[in-house]
Amino acid sequence: MDFRVLNYFLTVAQEKTISKAAESLHLTQPTLSKQLKDLEEELGVQLFTRGNREITLTEDGKYLLNRGKEILSLVNITTSNLSSKETISGEIVIGGGETKAMQVIAKNLHVLTTEHPDLKIHLYSGNADDVSEKLDKGIIDFGIVIDPVEKKKYDYLKLPQTDQWGLLVRNDHPYAQKEFILPNDLKTLSLFVSNQSLVDDQIGEWLGENLTSHQIIGTYNLLYNASIMVKEGLGCALCLASIVNTQGTNLNFVPLKPTLEASLNIIWKKNQIPSKAAALFLKTVQNSIIS
Repeated sequence: MDFRVLNYFLTVAQEKTISKAAESLHLTQPTLSKQLKDLEEELGVQLFTRGNREITLTEDGKYLLNRGKEILSLVNITTSNLSSKETISGEIVIGGGETKAMQVIAKNLHVLTTEHPDLKIHLYSGNADDVSEKLDKGIIDFGIVIDPVEKKKYDYLKLPQTDQWGLLVRNDHPYAQKEFILPNDLKTLSLFVSNQSLVDDQIGEWLGENLTSHQIIGTYNLLYNASIMVKEGLGCALCLASIVNTQGTNLNFVPLKPTLEASLNIIWKKNQIPSKAAALFLKTVQNSIIS
């Protein structure tokens, strides 16, 4: 598949008409239509359903749209990272969830971009499962995740910060004024829990039983939306501290007891040769931890 034609397809999918896409690409409509037809013949699938006013994507077209964006993003990043021989430039792509460890990452990126202003930073937000998927596909360079790390798949560097687990409740909840939350306290609560697969093991070990035996009202991958559910009284959320600012709100964070902490790590694919920019970033983080 020609990357140029893939870009044509993505443009048509975005504009929803051949005419607008042709204008954007500075092509004639017949030329663009032929390129798309050739692409469909090459792949052996129909990508569009052509209507009177606009085109719509078939299921195969939607699949190619999602994967095509990832492919071109990877191509652009790779090209950028190879484009300069004399100066450190290119792009560093980092994925992570909501964690205070991002403050460490931000400080190191600030040092790095001050010394090398041609560097570009791209951030993806998501939980550990999302980050792992993007790492596996080569879409991101690094991920920021909590323990445990899949050590067979990833190299990692443990960060000095830890996050503490607790319960996010409304201020009018009976548990809002408690000093801490015990395992038995959760038995009667409606809970929102993280949907990342490895968290269940951590919480289950703390509880001494499977988390699914509790009243799970919903899951979240990032806490902000779950906090809105808690504000509206739908339930409470098991979460990490310091992610949602409760000051001046009707929410309160109560830590778990025994204390349950999550170690934080920066991870990257094993046996992957990093770009100059990614290697320099990792070295900067390593030096900051040692010092």
